[in-house]
Amino acid sequence: MKGVIRTVVGYSGGQEKNPTYPDIKDSTESILIEYNPDIISYEDILAEWSRMHAPDSQSWSRQYRSAIFYVDEEQKRIAEETVNALKSGSKGKTIYTDIEPVSAFYRAEECHQDYYRKKRE
Repeated sequence: MKGVIRTVVGYSGGQEKNPTYPDIKDSTESILIEYNPDIISYEDILAEWSRMHAPDSQSWSRQYRSAIFYVDEEQKRIAEETVNALKSGSKGKTIYTDIEPVSAFYRAEECHQDYYRKKRE
């Protein structure tokens, strides 16, 4: 996406330190997105996320849950609006997306970075 500087796969949303894929503890697989807000907005990123995502699929574990993390009240408001829009268009399906303040982020192992690109090679 134009304006996205880089993405980093990792783990967030938990209280326990230093999660890893084999020992994810209480964290959730996450993506850290660094972007230029002069080119792309948080709202645009969430709009793209909502087009690619299936928030009506209930996760069987905390590791794979649907979550949006925010850094300030403005991002929280946008996240809530995004989830509410998903709910209104869900035809009665439950939307399973948590909205939480960002917590510590731990970079995932190298094999998880650029996973789709690596898989195509």
